[in-house]
Amino acid sequence: MKILLIGYGKMGQTIATLAADRGHEIAGIVDLHATQLSISDFTPEKVDVAIEFTHPDSAFANVTACLRQGIPVVCGSTGWLHHFEEAKQLTNELGGSLFYASNYSVGVNLFFHFNEYMAAKMHQFGGYDVAVREIHHTQKIDQPSGTALTTAEAIIRHFPSKTTWRNEPAETPGELAIISERAGEAVGTHIVTYSSAVDILELKHEAHSREGFAVGALLAAEWLPGRVGVFGMKELLDL
Repeated sequence: MKILLIGYGKMGQTIATLAADRGHEIAGIVDLHATQLSISDFTPEKVDVAIEFTHPDSAFANVTACLRQGIPVVCGSTGWLHHFEEAKQLTNELGGSLFYASNYSVGVNLFFHFNEYMAAKMHQFGGYDVAVREIHHTQKIDQPSGTALTTAEAIIRHFPSKTTWRNEPAETPGELAIISERAGEAVGTHIVTYSSAVDILELKHEAHSREGFAVGALLAAEWLPGRVGVFGMKELLDL
C-alpha cells in the first residue's frame, strides 16, 4: 500500500517506521517544516490513502484537499470538529472516503465502549457524580483533548443528569467537569471517576507510547480504501 503522510511530527514519524515494518511504502510526505510538497501533487494513481496528523488549524483544509483529489483520508488531528459536518457533507457529495477518530488506540476505543456502558449503569443506580481527567505532554495544543471530548459526550448521552461539559471544575450539578493537565512527556492518560458518599469507581486508560495510536491509524488506512463514506473506529473494530 502506498501512503501519503500529511504531517511529519512525532506521530507521523512513528507511523512511517511502523508502515515500513508492515510492508507499506511512504509515497510522499506533506509537512510545512519538512518538505515542499503539497496535497495537490498527489493523485489516486500515486497513493492509495492519506494519513493526516497535523494541527487543529490545518486539519480541515488538509482533509478537504484529499477529498477533492479523490484520495481516501485517515485523519487523526483533533480540535477541528466544528468543521466535521462540512467534511461529512463534502465526503458524501464527492463519493469520497473519510476515516476520523479522536484516538486510534484499540485500547482507548475499548475504553470508549466501556465508558458508555458504565455511564448508563451508574446513572441507573444513582447516587454518583462523575468527572473526567486527562493528562498529556506539554506540547499538546488542544484542550481538552479530543479523546476527553469523545468520553465526555458519551457520558452526557448516557448520564442524563449531566447536560454539558466544562473544562474546569463544575459549577453546577448539570455540568460535567473535564480537568486537563499538561505535564512533561506524558503520552496520554484519561480517567473517568464516579464518586459517591460511600465509594469511588474509576475507568482509566494510560498510554505508554505512541505506537498504539500509530498501529490503529495504519489499521484504519489498510481498511479504508475501496469504501465510500465517513467511518470511525466503531466500524473498524465492530463495536
